[in-house]
Amino acid sequence: MVKVTYIEAGGTEHHVDVPAGLSVMDGAKRFTIPGIDGDCGGACACATCHVYVEDGGLQRLPPMEEIEHEMLDFAFDVQENSRLSCQIKLDASLENLVVKCPARQY
Repeated sequence: MVKVTYIEAGGTEHHVDVPAGLSVMDGAKRFTIPGIDGDCGGACACATCHVYVEDGGLQRLPPMEEIEHEMLDFAFDVQENSRLSCQIKLDASLENLVVKCPARQY
């Protein structure tokens, strides 16, 4: 299990243990976290799982692939710490990852 904190746009925090191997998006859907839609089911085809990676977590993530970068062009209010949560696979190196949901997905 990997501890992940999901923060809703309004500030409500959800501290959950997500099985390693799942994506951050899969964890959000499993625990019904509001604000991460994941309409394409994790195929990196919709950008409705956009999150902001908080607290220095970006340094622990692998570099973004081109398809993820392209999909972020369709996301709302993209920032330097934006990632698609379907592309973040959880493992022990991401323990205590913190992600925040944008005000809206589209």
